[in-house]
Amino acid sequence: MEGILGKKLGMTQIYTEKGLAIPVTVVKAGPCLVVQRKTVGNDGYEAVQIGLVEDRPQKHVGKPRTGHFAKAGVPPVREVVEFKIGADDAAKAGDEVKASIFTENEYVDVVGTSKGKGFQGVIKRHGFGGGRATHGSMFHRAPGSIGSSAFPSRVFAGMRAPGRMGGERVTVKNLQVVKVDPEQNLLYLRGAVPGAKNGYLTIKRAKRG
Repeated sequence: MEGILGKKLGMTQIYTEKGLAIPVTVVKAGPCLVVQRKTVGNDGYEAVQIGLVEDRPQKHVGKPRTGHFAKAGVPPVREVVEFKIGADDAAKAGDEVKASIFTENEYVDVVGTSKGKGFQGVIKRHGFGGGRATHGSMFHRAPGSIGSSAFPSRVFAGMRAPGRMGGERVTVKNLQVVKVDPEQNLLYLRGAVPGAKNGYLTIKRAKRG
């Protein structure tokens, strides 16, 4: 298995034997259940779909999802994700995936949804410098000119402007697994990961590390 689904619990720090403090993010990685095994013959590609088992089971599950989980013989879950696997992989519906698939000092890529910031201006959203703040200036946090007047008489596509910030899919690559707690299914990842507390995360082995 190349990855697992988890939830972000928060940040703390771990001290090494030399007394160095390492900032880590604690992730509840699993336990997960294999919901569906996809094959080339049925689906056109080899993959496995896993779902995160949480403390409080999901309620008010629709009939399509109820049938999907009942076919696999697993309880309904809120979040599912797919991982590609080889054709010779023996994973099947109902198998359990835990945090023990990772080892210490291994590197992983983490995918999550960043915190939503709402509608923001160009200084916060794009890091614009803004105008002077003294001598009667009335140009402080405005974006300035966004194009010419006579030619081409339009605003180019992709112009950086105010707008909705955050709430996007973000991937953080090459985070070190500092510690693995297989009993509680906890992963301690060095550094920060995207999203707020209790946000869902996809953790998979780093492609380049």
